[in-house]
Amino acid sequence: MKPVRTRFAPSPTGYLHIGGARTALFSWAYARRHNGQFILRIEDTDVARSTPEAVQAIIDGMNWLELNHDEGPFYQMQRMERYKEAIQQMLAAGSAYYCYTSREELDALRAEQEARKEKPRYDGRWRPEAGKTLPTPPSDVQPVVRFRNPKEGSVAWEDQVKGRIEFANSELDDLIIARGDGTPTYNFCVCVDDWDMGITHVIRGDDHVNNTPRQINILAALGAEVPIYAHLSMILGDDGAKLSKRHGAVSVMQYDEDGYLPEAVINYLARLGWSHGDEEVFSRQQFVEWFDLDHITASAAQFNTEKLLWLNQHYMKQLPAAELAAKIKPRLTARGINTGQGPDLEKAVALYVDRSNTLNALADAVEVFYIKVQPKPELLAQHLSDEARPAIAEFARALADVTWEAPAINALIKECVTRNGLKMPKLAMPLRVLLTGQAQTPSVDAVIALIGRERAQAALQTFL
Repeated sequence: MKPVRTRFAPSPTGYLHIGGARTALFSWAYARRHNGQFILRIEDTDVARSTPEAVQAIIDGMNWLELNHDEGPFYQMQRMERYKEAIQQMLAAGSAYYCYTSREELDALRAEQEARKEKPRYDGRWRPEAGKTLPTPPSDVQPVVRFRNPKEGSVAWEDQVKGRIEFANSELDDLIIARGDGTPTYNFCVCVDDWDMGITHVIRGDDHVNNTPRQINILAALGAEVPIYAHLSMILGDDGAKLSKRHGAVSVMQYDEDGYLPEAVINYLARLGWSHGDEEVFSRQQFVEWFDLDHITASAAQFNTEKLLWLNQHYMKQLPAAELAAKIKPRLTARGINTGQGPDLEKAVALYVDRSNTLNALADAVEVFYIKVQPKPELLAQHLSDEARPAIAEFARALADVTWEAPAINALIKECVTRNGLKMPKLAMPLRVLLTGQAQTPSVDAVIALIGRERAQAALQTFL
């Protein structure tokens, strides 16, 4: 058995999005599962749209997800001489030929075929055939190079996701493999790269299915071994429509900015079209041990934001308070908040983590301990009643002498409630709003204990 070699080959014309990240994850995991090699290749032949910023965005996204590659990144633009050498070999072998058809001629051919309701395709006018006399090459046309696709039979492969797929060669016209200026085209570069890099398994999106028969034929013409293919079905949004920016088809790094943990995103991506029994939560190591191509579903996967949030909260709750605080501190610092002026950040995040499903939400919750709280007027109007004011004033005065721990503060709240003939929410709710600006918090006694005696007294006095 040859060592497994997989590759992730994005085009740097934009960011690394969820669909690309899943492809990278599955390719990486398959290589790791079989002690193979995972190669990163940047397919940057679309010079007009490829940018260094997009390359960096792809690398940043993979680094954040810790999808480490063993070789690369390789850049196609740095391999131009290799592609041109392979094209010359094919021309010499007769598996490729020069085509002098002009753009105007091709447009006219297409118009005629469409008028006859035929599939638009190149008619092979410059294709060498036994007994065929070719026209004299025009001097004013820079020829393209076309692949001499077989006319008879079919090309088929056993797709590891979709099963057997077969195309009749008669449906495939002679593909351009080099443009008039000599630059090779995408489908040809991919074949040479996969051949040279010894790729054994190509795991990619099913938008490449129509490219595969052409690539198999080109590989055969090159004398290269054809890899095993696995085409992943598309990802749909929450509403069943094609994934778009509003569903989550944003840069992977946007998930970092939005407060997701890479462990949660990896776990979530793994379950987008693949399963191991009913397992929903598993580590990266478990995923590698379990991953195979047999359990990838052929049907489209559906993105579920609520499930991703649930997973993210799960992983947040698994983090030690010190590690969680280390992730929250820079987010607060970026807001201009000094966490040195307030309670221990580890205690604050531990208090609120059960109520937060992203790092940003947790930062929103705990920032009240480090800023001057300004409750919204509508919250005050809703929760600060006249009947509660005497109890709040009594509670504020009593804070000076109470033992500063949650049980003692809780007992004081109950005493004030009883003496003023109130029900618990009538005092607890305005205390929450006055001290944190939030109507929903963890246990109010724990919140007050964390705020600190002087600050709690000062905040309550402001509204009395």
